[in-house]
Amino acid sequence: MLPILGLKKNFFYLLNMSAKVVLENVKRQANEAQKTITQLKDELEIITEAYNTLRCHQLREENKKLLLAVEATKKNLVNLEIKNGVKQVGIVLNKSAKISDTCKEIPKQQAAVAEKNEKKSASKKKTEQVAKPKNDNAKDSEEIIDVGRLDLRIGKIEHVKKHPDADSLYVLKISCGEDQPRTVCSGLVKFVPIEQLENKSVMLLCNLKPAKMRGVTSEAMIMCASCSEAIEVLSPPPGCIAGEAVHCEGYTRNPDLIMNPKKKIFEAIVPDLATNETLEACYKGAPFYVPGKGKFLSLTLKNCPVK
Repeated sequence: MLPILGLKKNFFYLLNMSAKVVLENVKRQANEAQKTITQLKDELEIITEAYNTLRCHQLREENKKLLLAVEATKKNLVNLEIKNGVKQVGIVLNKSAKISDTCKEIPKQQAAVAEKNEKKSASKKKTEQVAKPKNDNAKDSEEIIDVGRLDLRIGKIEHVKKHPDADSLYVLKISCGEDQPRTVCSGLVKFVPIEQLENKSVMLLCNLKPAKMRGVTSEAMIMCASCSEAIEVLSPPPGCIAGEAVHCEGYTRNPDLIMNPKKKIFEAIVPDLATNETLEACYKGAPFYVPGKGKFLSLTLKNCPVK
């Protein structure tokens, strides 16, 4: 029994010593962790302070730049006001200065500006009066509505395909003497096969206002003879070049840049466009032609509207 009791005592002693060693290790590690945390906090404070110092310096520099920009803008504004005749009134800091004197100066400035504006207005009226006869002539030419107002040219079809969103429309690229070909939408799908349009020369109306047709902007119109059963593209005379002007016998060619849709110019002209007995395209019986080249013909449609 005595040896056994001695062993138990030794065992509990060793166990107690091990627990003390573990506890001491835990305490030591906790102290080291606390020291590390404290050190990290100190370093963080140093970094934060350095960042704040740097940021303050950056903000001061930005404020200086902004102040310089504001001053420059003020100077530019003052220079513009001086150029436009606005008199500059300085701020008087002297206590003896009277506010009434400044108030008296303001009406004088306003009177000077008003006088200057009156002179400009009088000069503008004189200029308008001198130019008035020209404006009257331009107005007279605008009031004349005939085929001369149409910008008709030779166009050369460079590419043709079906409209992606409209079964009855072609989308064509047509050269008419400009830097880039114009996009044209035309309802010829049911009447003219696509292969007959490729590389074909046509009579093109170029001064209609561009209009969207199912999402595609059309910039001109192909002139055709038509009846209820058929549509035929007018054929130019041989040897025509894209961009050549189309004329009408007995009428002066003086086309609008773009015809104003509100004035219904084309709508007033189109009832007098038709083919004659010899298949020639005409306006009020006068045929269309390209000087030195010949006239425009329909393939089979006589005495039919052209549009």
